Amino acid sequence: MSSLFWIAYAVVTLWSIINIIFYGTRATKMISWSLTVIIMPFLGPMLYYLFGINRRKFKLFKLKQNEKRKLYSETYKELKGGEQSVHEFADYKHNKIASLIRSNSYFAPYEGNKITLLNNGDDAFGAIFKAIEAAQDFIHLQYFILEEGDLLDRLYELFAKKLKEGVEVRMLYDSLGSHALRGKVVKRFKEIGVQAYPSLPIRFGNLLFTLNYRNHRKIIVIDGKIGFTGGFNVSDKYIKPISDLGLWQDMHIKIEGPAVNSLQRIFVKDYHFASNEDLLLQNRYFPKVSPVGTSIAQTVSSGPDSKYPAIMQQYLTMINVAEKSICIANPYFIPGEPILEALRIAALSGIEVNLLTPKKSDSLLAKYSMFSSFESLLDVGVNIYLRPDFSHSKVIVIDGEIASVGSGNFDYRSFEHNFETNMLIYDKQIVRTIDQLFGDHCKKNIRLDFSKFKNRSILIKFMEGLAKFFSPLL
Repeated sequence: MSSLFWIAYAVVTLWSIINIIFYGTRATKMISWSLTVIIMPFLGPMLYYLFGINRRKFKLFKLKQNEKRKLYSETYKELKGGEQSVHEFADYKHNKIASLIRSNSYFAPYEGNKITLLNNGDDAFGAIFKAIEAAQDFIHLQYFILEEGDLLDRLYELFAKKLKEGVEVRMLYDSLGSHALRGKVVKRFKEIGVQAYPSLPIRFGNLLFTLNYRNHRKIIVIDGKIGFTGGFNVSDKYIKPISDLGLWQDMHIKIEGPAVNSLQRIFVKDYHFASNEDLLLQNRYFPKVSPVGTSIAQTVSSGPDSKYPAIMQQYLTMINVAEKSICIANPYFIPGEPILEALRIAALSGIEVNLLTPKKSDSLLAKYSMFSSFESLLDVGVNIYLRPDFSHSKVIVIDGEIASVGSGNFDYRSFEHNFETNMLIYDKQIVRTIDQLFGDHCKKNIRLDFSKFKNRSILIKFMEGLAKFFSPLL
């Protein structure tokens, strides 16, 4: 029996390592998975089979629907009739970022937008409900998490009212992120006429090809004229302290103007993938939107179907072109060595680098992984601030001139495995407001002291080191 065990262990482990060698994408990740399958008999290979295999080369990413996703992106690189709204930057910094996103996400920067910052749950959902109340043609909603509670009940009531008025309502939700959304709740929405579909449904037949790839986006488009995106999910934890972490904080934006069409393109592509319904070919869902403000905005979209890791490239480019300051707020700051090195270079070059993260986390592994990189950052002069509450915001600001607000975290899950959406804001007035909010949080929250931090206990350092081992897999 013992011999059979070791033979089976050797075969399974060897199979896993061969797959890692042939299909691995990054050396650090390959090493982590190799050690995992070696030191965890059978469990390690099982975890690798579920979460480690690069399935872009396999079934999911050869599906006909996914080919259509790519065709959508490549065919509709610019908006029909919207070319007059495309902004061309003259300076190096803005042009480099905008050109990158235009090449890797196929979205241009558009002029004539009005952007409203929504910095807490009451403001965000108040604005969302008000916009839904005023919808006249269609409501398109997409969230990673739809959770039962007061907010979802309010959405149901509004949808029921708007459907009676003849407004179309479409809703996407991630099947894993919204796992608590029982069938009868979805059925309740469908019974009133909501066209609701799960993104990447987890079913027996496709479990191995979808489990590790999630749709993490948060998007609402109303009548093709008003859009919302950012970090909020539809969960009551944003409006009342029902979580162990207390009241969750986040940042969202409301956008009106030509850039809304970019959010609509993302929704339509995802909706087709979930429902097989072709909305993109119907012009009524892409109305020509006149300028309504003075802000320039550009959408960043990335996912497992993308040719390039657009979110990672966006963050890395913003860090590299910064001249004065870099401010990052993120709850899962586990970016990997390229971005860590870029931040160290920036700090050593005299650029002020500020990192704002929550002291508490909803994931202990993520917290220790995040803290494991702090000592090397503090050593070169990066300022790290810990918020006592749980901030879920995903924000980066450079030089007080360019800001990004969205769903993308600073981790490999957002860089490689999740469908994500960020919005780049090229408006000094809006960006200064975000910068001011960031600065206010830094002033009133705990700033890590390098000398004290490096003297933390041996046990904490061990936990961080252990978590760092798994960080390329997060």
